[in-house]
Amino acid sequence: MTKFSSPLVQARPALSFWQIFNMCFGFLGIQFGFALQNANVSRIFQTLGASIDEIPILWIAAPLTGLLVQPIIGYLSDHTWNRFGRRRPYFLIGAIFTTLAIFVMPHSPYLWVAAGMLWIMDASINIAMEPFRAFVGDNLPKQQRTLGYAMQSFFIGVGAVVASALPYLLTQFFGISNTAPEGEIADSVRYAFYFGGGVLLLAVLWTVISTPEYSPEQLAAFEAGDHPQGSTGTLERHRTHKDYQLAGVIWMVLGALLTGAIYLGNLDKQLYILGIGIFAFGPLQFYCAIKLGNNQSRRGLGLVFNVVDDLFHMPKAMHQLALVQFFSWFALFAMWIYTTAAVTGYHFGSQDVLSKAYNDGADWVGVLFAAYNGFAALAAMLIPLQARYLGNKGAHMMNLWLGGAGLISFLFIKDPALLWLPMIGVGFAWASILSIPYAMLSSVLPAGKMGVYMGIFNFFIVIPQLLAASVLGLILKVGFGGEPIYALVTGGSLMLLAGISVWFVKTDDAETRTVSQ
Repeated sequence: MTKFSSPLVQARPALSFWQIFNMCFGFLGIQFGFALQNANVSRIFQTLGASIDEIPILWIAAPLTGLLVQPIIGYLSDHTWNRFGRRRPYFLIGAIFTTLAIFVMPHSPYLWVAAGMLWIMDASINIAMEPFRAFVGDNLPKQQRTLGYAMQSFFIGVGAVVASALPYLLTQFFGISNTAPEGEIADSVRYAFYFGGGVLLLAVLWTVISTPEYSPEQLAAFEAGDHPQGSTGTLERHRTHKDYQLAGVIWMVLGALLTGAIYLGNLDKQLYILGIGIFAFGPLQFYCAIKLGNNQSRRGLGLVFNVVDDLFHMPKAMHQLALVQFFSWFALFAMWIYTTAAVTGYHFGSQDVLSKAYNDGADWVGVLFAAYNGFAALAAMLIPLQARYLGNKGAHMMNLWLGGAGLISFLFIKDPALLWLPMIGVGFAWASILSIPYAMLSSVLPAGKMGVYMGIFNFFIVIPQLLAASVLGLILKVGFGGEPIYALVTGGSLMLLAGISVWFVKTDDAETRTVSQ
């Protein structure tokens, strides 16, 4: 980046392809960490004695950690500036702790140690990952942000394919054993974690070293340039301490009623997460009411107050994007949870986990998941072109519809050998979900709150996943006779609905039609 003195008004300079490449390369390492976690942690838990019924509870660490960590890290990075930069200190801290957790995880002697390592690993990954979204908004002009987020999607796809296949590749091509004595982790998993941890740290270091950051003064000048009529993107604040008190009562009552209904109805225990989470949001409102009542100036009110207050003062377009995200991520979680059961039962005709047919189907699902990540990496290269001609809204709508049609088509494709075809559409949707909403969001956020709002935006990824984990089983049981194939149909339908919802998002889409190279 070009260094310059701080003028009153300044336009962000466009970056070259390789500058954007360097800026996003760290996401390759972060995705290595996520993919190793997603593909192997359940295997590690089961090896250490966890039952199938315990796996979802152990896994709840991932979304809950992101829900808590991302807005906090976003807020802190918005208010950080030192010789290491603004976002880069968090990249580095998160990468170091993630790497250490990745190295320790496959050596866990007990289940509780592995569960603890998952919490540490996920918290650390979120520390490194969250500022990357704001990093693109800080460094790129609006017309290049779709390209920047698409580049991140490309690295996510590549990282997911390679990291997920690492244990298999180490066994097939290097002769490393994929079995181990009872209670021990296979060498193929251990070495995959060593390699993945090294890739994560080196990739993040590449971005930290190769990509400088703009100072707060420069960002303020860019913000003035983005709003030539005098508006700086500051969001109006109007919520009073009485509003917070009333909200606290409402959230606590709703949470208590839902939790009581779950107990009395003897419903799925995972629903308690939803009920307790709603209740817990109530005391936060009372905390904010006390802080605001004691200091009407809204200054010096602390991290928790500011994050919660920002949540209630989101830009209108962010509310609209939240609905798109809700439908999209509910659909994705349905796919992740139920594709194995759907394909093995519907296409391979077996739910017996000891049968050859079941295991052939489960292996094929692994190939299908690798396929959609591979297609996503390719789709990421086309998304900037789509946005140039269709705008971000048109491109995202089209890609979500491709994904929705792909998931629904699982019901109609009988030959499992042809199931890679729907994964083309799923890959386009996945790449689009990981890029275009962030490009649209960044265009309506004030520069000084880019980090915290990117973190809050994660709520609309986590909440639908928690809800899906809680209610999908009930939906299938009551509505579809427990047939898992209809979870994919439900997910596909919601993805189509997400595509429709995109059209009602109001942003300055004209600015995003030109993608500079």
